[in-house]
Amino acid sequence: MKEVEILVEVYEDKEKVLDILKQFKFKGEKETLDIYYFDPLRDNFKVINNKFPIECFRLRNKNQKYYMTYKKDNFENETWIYSDEEEIEISDFKIGQTIVKNLGLKELIRINNKKHTYETKKYEIVFEEVKDLGYFLEVEAFNVNEDEDIKKVKQEIQFFIDKLGFKVSDELNAGKPELMLNKINNLDN
Repeated sequence: MKEVEILVEVYEDKEKVLDILKQFKFKGEKETLDIYYFDPLRDNFKVINNKFPIECFRLRNKNQKYYMTYKKDNFENETWIYSDEEEIEISDFKIGQTIVKNLGLKELIRINNKKHTYETKKYEIVFEEVKDLGYFLEVEAFNVNEDEDIKKVKQEIQFFIDKLGFKVSDELNAGKPELMLNKINNLDN
């Protein structure tokens, strides 16, 4: 599945953002723990020069529902464009961790956040409070076909974000794991 989204940092207080987002259909609030892993034996799964790997494996605990995910980032030159993502629900988080450990994957980073999720017919809108990182808004387009123009879809998402009317950064072209890794390693984006 193509995951086409825009992630921006939010420069407003939480109450203002949530007040603006309440115009959309509220889907819920969830605590999420994401654990990202790398493979020390495969270059495409390694951290090289302090950069997040192009491919990664993630375990997610989202309000006591558990998922295993494989993600592959797609770039144009050095800029992230979208991710291919394959995800499956699992029944036991600890068994998932044991499987990952037995496969030889190593923990790279943990992301703890609180997600406030809304949606429209076209988008999933998630306001995130990320521990040790800040506030973020992620807007993802639903049902992007393989042959759709990704640049056009992203322009439409950006227009939607701009119309919301609160202060945000430019598109970060990175995910929270990359941002956290950069913070830990004291790197500029």
